[in-house]
Parts: sequence; C-alpha cells; structure tokens
Amino acid sequence: MRYVTPCYVVFAWWLGTALLFAAERPNVLLAISDDQSWPHASAYGSTLVSTPTFDRVAREGVLFTQAFCGSPGCSPSRASLLTGQHTWQIEHAGTHASYFAAKYASYPDRLEAAGYFVGYTGKGWAPGDWKKLGRKQNPAGRSFKSKRGSGKRGYVGAFAAFLEERPPEQPFCFWFGSHDAHRSYQRGSGLAKGMKLEDAEVPTFLPDHPEIRSDLLDYAFEVERFDRDVGQMLEMLAAAGELDNTLVIVTSDNGMPFPRAKANCYEYGIHMPLAIRWGSAVGGRTIQDLVGFVDLTATIYDVTGVAPPADQKLSGRSLVPILRSDQEGVVEPSRQAVYAARERHSSSRFNSLGYPQRCLRTHDYLYIRNFKPERWPAGPGQKYAKASYDASGQLISGVLGPAHGGYHDIDGCPSLDFLIAHADDAKLGPFLELAVGLRPRDELFDIRKDPGCLHNLAAQPAFQEIKTTLSRQLMEYLRQTGDARVLGTGDVWESYPRVSSLRWFPQPSWVDDTKPLPKQTWLDARRPRSTK
Repeated sequence: MRYVTPCYVVFAWWLGTALLFAAERPNVLLAISDDQSWPHASAYGSTLVSTPTFDRVAREGVLFTQAFCGSPGCSPSRASLLTGQHTWQIEHAGTHASYFAAKYASYPDRLEAAGYFVGYTGKGWAPGDWKKLGRKQNPAGRSFKSKRGSGKRGYVGAFAAFLEERPPEQPFCFWFGSHDAHRSYQRGSGLAKGMKLEDAEVPTFLPDHPEIRSDLLDYAFEVERFDRDVGQMLEMLAAAGELDNTLVIVTSDNGMPFPRAKANCYEYGIHMPLAIRWGSAVGGRTIQDLVGFVDLTATIYDVTGVAPPADQKLSGRSLVPILRSDQEGVVEPSRQAVYAARERHSSSRFNSLGYPQRCLRTHDYLYIRNFKPERWPAGPGQKYAKASYDASGQLISGVLGPAHGGYHDIDGCPSLDFLIAHADDAKLGPFLELAVGLRPRDELFDIRKDPGCLHNLAAQPAFQEIKTTLSRQLMEYLRQTGDARVLGTGDVWESYPRVSSLRWFPQPSWVDDTKPLPKQTWLDARRPRSTK
C-alpha cells in the first residue's frame, strides 16, 4: 500500500521558509465546534469523549472551567464573539438567521485592516445574510477551501491552502468553524466506532435509556472528529516552528443539540469548553474565573495590539493578565458574573416570534429572566402541515399537523423522538415537559448542586433575597448596556427578518389584535417552501 504523506508534512517545507520571515506579531487561530457543551472534553474528566487535542491545548496552555457563550444559538453567539458585543447590542446580528450590519466591525475586519492575512473555513458567521446591510465578505473573513479535493469536510486542506496563499512576513488570523457536532448525525456512528453505551454520560434532564445513550455516542463521534481536525492544524504550525507564535483558542458556539440544552439559557446551553494556548502564557493551569465570549474578543485585540473600533466599545475584558499569571483557580475575583441572551432561534412560533431570555451566571447561581413566559420555549408543538399564503407571505389557510410536530427550537433527533413517543409515560413523560413546557418569568438554579437546572428556586422563600439581588443586577446591567428589552422598545426584536425558511403556526390566544405585532419583511426572507 502506498504511503501518503500527511498534508501538514507536505507543507512544512514551504511554511518553514515563508514563516521564517513572518512578523513578530502573533497569529490567531480560533477553532470553534458547532454545538458542544462544556463537560464534553476529556480534560474535564468526561468518559463520553476522548479529545487529545483539546487536552494538549489545555496542558500546554490554560484550561478554563467557567466559560460562557453569548447566546445558546449559533449565529448570535458567533456574532457576539466576532464583535465583542453582547447580542442585545448588535441589532439583527443578535438574533438567529438575520443580518449582520457592516457598521458592526468584527475582529477579523480590524485585524485585516491592520495588516493581518485573514480567512476562515467551514462555518463562519452563519446562518444569516451578511451582504444585505453592506458587508463585502463574511464577518469571519474570506472563505478558504481545500485545493486537494478532499470533499465537503476538507477543513485541514483549507487551512493548508490558506497558509500557502499567505504572503511572507504577514501574521495571520484564521477562523476554523467546524460543522461538527451539529446535527444531523449518522445514526449509530458512535457504536460503530466502538464506543460503549456505558460510557455515555446522561445529563439529568434526559432519561437514562439505551436510545438516549446511543444518540449521545453519535454526538461524541462528531466532537472527536472536530478534535482530530484541530490536531492536524496544530501539527502544521508546529512543523513550521510557528505554534508558539500563535494564540490558539479552542471552544464551541453553544450547547449540545439535545432537548433542554441548545437554544436554552441553561448550563448545557451556554456553558462552553475553552482552552487557550499562547507562547507567552504560563501553561498547565486550570482557571475558574467567569469568562464570556466578549472577553475572548478583547483578548484577541490585546494580544495582537490591534485597536478595536473607536465607536464600538468592547463589552469584555482581556484575559491576558490571567494567561500571563502563574496562578490557578480564581485569578481575578472582580469577575463576578457573565451574561448571555437569546431571542429567536428557529421559525418556531406564530409570526416567527422568538423566546426572549436574558441570564446572569455567578460562581454559585444561574438566574434567568424569561420576558415572554406565555410563549412556549421550544414552540407550541402544533404547526400547520399544509399552508397557503399570499404574495406578501401572510398565511391564508392551513391544515394542522400532529400535536408534537412543531418543537423546532429543538433540533430533530432520536432523543426528541424518544421523548415524544413516551409523552404519556408516567416515568418518561416529565422529561418532555422539562424541554417543552411553559416556564415562569424568573428561574434560579444552584448550579453547584444542580448543573442540569432541574430545580427552580425562584419561588422558594429561602432564596428570595438571592433572586431579588441577581434580578436587580441583571436588569441594571441590561439598562447600562442598552438592551431594548428593558428600555421599552423590545418589540424591535420581532421585526428583524429571518432569512432562512419559515414555518406556519396558529395564532395564539395571547396575541392582542388591537396592538399588532411588528411584521417581518417577509419578501426579504427565504420564501416559505415547506412546513418541515
């Protein structure tokens, strides 16, 4: 059998020459998986996955145990990371599948203007339309694809093509946005690889059943594939002697694609894996400081020496002092809280309305404010199976589908199918209710005792002082940072168009016809083609 030299070795000779003359300014490699919750890296002790690359970055750099994304959905979370702004500060880009205005500069924009060679492969900022409001390229940079015909997944080849095109003496900024572990999965892929059901770690908000465990193994298969891709990219840099001059950030955009995780402001929706490697960082440490995606953006600006936009104040603080410290645990006690939010996720309600949430996470508690508790958090369940609409996109008539066919804020998956099939089971039915049932305005969880966020303490007398304090802190922070939801103009979020396909739902009883909701610009959205 003919031996095929790995691509990182093939390119090492070229990189060794080109990178020898590179400027001293550090490079930036951000590797971001799609839908991976924080426990699922072996550096955290997980038995579900094996992630030697993540573990290497943590061992040679810094492992963060308390890192949080900006939103539990991909495009708003990525927009927060790219801009260094909270999702409620960036208009359309702060919701799912809308626009990303050119006036909100991304850190790749700024680094490119400062002389960096910038690009991305896989999933940059998406889904959404970045062209509509004046952008010339994806906020993550210019797209690169493999030159070696390695198929749709050619991430490593694309990185090689990026490095090959990079001019000498020019530092780089690269965004590797894997589509792993986003659904859909090849069913049974985890078991086929040799993973064992007994190694699956079943979160407390899901029933412990072989069907659920197998679905978790399929998810783990994709997390491990992402880890291997990152590993090959690091080997390319190491072979060229450039790894220590690169800020390497490995994380994910939001939580695992399971019921009550992704698209929810619970721990498994917003708590992210994070490891950072940098030549100037003191390695081999575990950090428990509360950090958010906006802090990662500030760190990139700090490390590269590039100034953020003068008219776009960063919402985070650089992690450079932590990276250069020799301490472990909590290094900066002033980091008392992190914040996250969501608006619309999928097209899951009447008029494509969202499910607005804001949350505050401290070391001990997670407080969530549900601004529209009358809405169903995963969708009302029942949608129109057949629908007709007029030229403006308004529904004319429709035929209702099955009772549990419209939970589109949960990715379609075997786990959801299992919960629906057992909705009337006395033991298993409550798990579906946890994922889709109505929720109160206030939710409070002791995350040290209850990381699955099952026991809402907000109404318990013993926790009233804590709830009141955290609620006031959250509302005050939202006011200071200009959130329309607390400034009396929150309906603006219902007006941002969805550019992905639309679904149709009956008008709920709580809609006040005397005060019409803002209508989306339907003709700017992708025309409704189906109700799937």
